[in-house]
Amino acid sequence: MLLFVLSVVFGLVLLVWSAGRFVDGSSAAAGHFRVPPLFIGMVIVGFGTSAPEMTVSAISASQGNPDIALGNVFGSNITNIALILGLTALLSPVAVHSRVLRKELPILTLATGVAAFLMFDGMFSRHDAFVLLLLFALLMGWTAWEGLRKSSDGFATEMESELERHQLPLGKALMLVVTGLLLLLVSSRMLVWGAVGIAGTLGVSDLVIGLTVVAVGTSLPELASSIAAVRKGEHEIALGNVLGSNLFNILAVAGVAGAICPSAIEQSVFFRDIVIMLLLTVSLFVIGYGFRGQGTGRINRIEGSILLGSFAAYTIYLVLTALG
Repeated sequence: MLLFVLSVVFGLVLLVWSAGRFVDGSSAAAGHFRVPPLFIGMVIVGFGTSAPEMTVSAISASQGNPDIALGNVFGSNITNIALILGLTALLSPVAVHSRVLRKELPILTLATGVAAFLMFDGMFSRHDAFVLLLLFALLMGWTAWEGLRKSSDGFATEMESELERHQLPLGKALMLVVTGLLLLLVSSRMLVWGAVGIAGTLGVSDLVIGLTVVAVGTSLPELASSIAAVRKGEHEIALGNVLGSNLFNILAVAGVAGAICPSAIEQSVFFRDIVIMLLLTVSLFVIGYGFRGQGTGRINRIEGSILLGSFAAYTIYLVLTALG
């Protein structure tokens, strides 16, 4: 048991560190090739912060553990909204000025709804996975077009200033990309091995481990970057991290996992985890889109507290159910 725990802890630490190096290297390298800041923020950073979920889910699926893979997706999206945005808003209310982010909010809601619909029949097949991957490809095309077309946007401005503060030589940036990717693979294997071992030892399902330990662990890069962004007053980046990561998770990460290893979706899982993920996404759309007449969405401290409370209640229920 101790060896499994150490594997999870060391794997998570290495996973978070390598994801950070991958994001830094990718962003700096993209800047050298004059990629628009908006595209870097929404695609490259979004992919980088979702790299832990991607590698962990892909490896889990390839090893015949699809419950960890999908549990990681559902749990990470719940964690990103309820824990990370809740904590971020509690520290400093998050205002949504960017036109692009306000477009991403309904897109994320729609994508989550489509994924829930595909899984409602109790089976996540390769056909379902390819539908999500196709939607992901279309979304990336739209994002690339937005990044090339728009030059003045709140999110793009904040991303440009962030890139200027962290400039790296091209050679060092590329080295960070390669190193980050290699360590992501190694740390993901350690994490999956330890998580499966803990689940077997405690007698709980792989899904619960994926929804809790693995999901929170792989969401640490989003937590760190969002808190750092809010401390610097960069609310657009904080929210952009969560939106980009959740879109990658529900479309790309779930799509890749399902394409590798289709899996059954129990009814209890749908009405507990998938429905909660969908409700939290809808709530984020409602509170963040700005229906109060100001034209600007705002996630205040009260709403942040409600999100945090929802995360605590959900986690406690999961643990009690697993141990009961």
